[in-house]
Amino acid sequence: MGSGSTGPEPALLPRPVDIRAGAGGCPLTPATTLAAEPACAGVAGWLRETLSRSTGLPLPATTSAPASPAAVPPDGAGPATTITLSVDPALAAEGYHLRVRPDGVTVTGGTPAGVFYGAQTLLQLMPPAVYRRAPVGAGPWTVPAVEITDQPRFGWRGFMLDVARHFMPVAGVLRIIDLLAAHKLNVLHLHLTDDQGWRVQIRRYPRLTEVGAWRTESMVGSRQHERFDGRPHGGYYSQDDLREIVAYAARRFVTVVPEIDLPGHTQAAIAAYPELGNRPDEPVAVSTRWGVSSRVLNVSDETVSFFRHVLDEVLELFPSRHIGIGGDECRKDEWRASPAARRRIRDLGLADEDALQAWFIRQFQDHLTAAGRVLYGWDEILEGGPPPGATVAAWRGPALAVAAARAGHDVVACWDSAAYLDYRQSAHPDEPIPVGTVLDVADVRAFEPVPPELPTELRHHILGAQCNLWTEHADSPRAVDYLAFPRLSGFAEAVWSPASTDPWHDFTRRLSGHLDRLTAMGVEHRPPAGPLPWQRRPDARGWPRERADRAAELAALTSNVLPTASDGAGGR
Repeated sequence: MGSGSTGPEPALLPRPVDIRAGAGGCPLTPATTLAAEPACAGVAGWLRETLSRSTGLPLPATTSAPASPAAVPPDGAGPATTITLSVDPALAAEGYHLRVRPDGVTVTGGTPAGVFYGAQTLLQLMPPAVYRRAPVGAGPWTVPAVEITDQPRFGWRGFMLDVARHFMPVAGVLRIIDLLAAHKLNVLHLHLTDDQGWRVQIRRYPRLTEVGAWRTESMVGSRQHERFDGRPHGGYYSQDDLREIVAYAARRFVTVVPEIDLPGHTQAAIAAYPELGNRPDEPVAVSTRWGVSSRVLNVSDETVSFFRHVLDEVLELFPSRHIGIGGDECRKDEWRASPAARRRIRDLGLADEDALQAWFIRQFQDHLTAAGRVLYGWDEILEGGPPPGATVAAWRGPALAVAAARAGHDVVACWDSAAYLDYRQSAHPDEPIPVGTVLDVADVRAFEPVPPELPTELRHHILGAQCNLWTEHADSPRAVDYLAFPRLSGFAEAVWSPASTDPWHDFTRRLSGHLDRLTAMGVEHRPPAGPLPWQRRPDARGWPRERADRAAELAALTSNVLPTASDGAGGR
């Protein structure tokens, strides 16, 4: 909190750069008006809609503040205060200045996005009931006096939602967008395709959803236990669904980044079009198993053309600068056994199958670059020679982020040891389907996206960070809520607020108040004391891991990447 404060610091999350609490506050009444510059019209519409549904206040538009802060309309509706929204280019693009005085509230942002984040802070200054979708009380609605200057630490503040393993209907995705916006996160990375399902309509290839969007059953619990539920699962987004999602997100300054995973994680596509695979005479169904399939795309010109056409339709739907192509966990067994793949390696003069994958990915890098977009891939794209200009999602540890930055790539930090929200939240046996290492809210809040060993002159390559939620074990929005919150709240502070040597300081106090907001928003978050009875899954066994075991596993996975990447020849 800044110097000169006259009251207790409000429980804001993420914590602002500078906050100065004052005395008193500004009442919002039936006479309160909302004034906005033309550039802020969209934010004003969103704020009026949000406040009116929970408070019942009309907040009519006006062009100026009232002449007297104490003026009371003749009908006794209360003080005629004003909320004013404006843009000041002198501020950081996503930064804002929020001032609350008895006569009104002013929110000034470097751009409309900054104004929007200032308005989100305004909501947090009010009682949690402001997040309800209808009034639950008559108020009063008083905003405490305060002055806040704020801006984010990172430009990429993201959340990856896997809708391939378990499909989430459109309404659920829109709700997730609202929750991201409430936490000042600005990227929704949608993992749309995998071995277990294809979730995006492609007009040119209808069987991708007619066949690829459905599987006959799903595993129950971790794959090591070989249990299945016998229940079909599926779903996909029509192109109009995706247009709606993108537009809804844009109004909340969230960019939707799609991911079409290739050349691995493609069994659902091969089930729809067997000619894409390496064994077209051996039909395969959409995978019902968790884990990584051995079925991968072949490397023919026809398959490259097929996915260029797929990406063309994806580009029509998603205006994001980055387009995800996966590139992760591609098993090479089929390529080693394929005469066509070996012939392609020989004809291209490549060293091995890793180099073949790099060649394959570069075909789409070139295609996206020609369309004015940037390829976004997991850190395996560093293997075999990374595509120049690609942005790397470093999930296998900070060493991969350093390797990618040294090779000249921009990086989004998302290593599993700090940012995988499907990992178990405690070592308690009641945690539902416990997988991975323990990753609690304190661990996520302590996430530092900039590796300390990264040279200062390369730190501009760290665009930011994202946390990832894989949904093998999250088959409903309720399960997603439990895994995501409140850890996502801690992550939001890690990527917005200034770097801290003591990130846990005062966080628990503010998080306690924030849990009331989550409850008002209908989020079934994990309670601090552990899962409630209906959040447990005694019917589905997990597969917990220890940190030392996971560290050794990742070291083995990256042993063929880091030496090459560290000398500047590669990196992902």
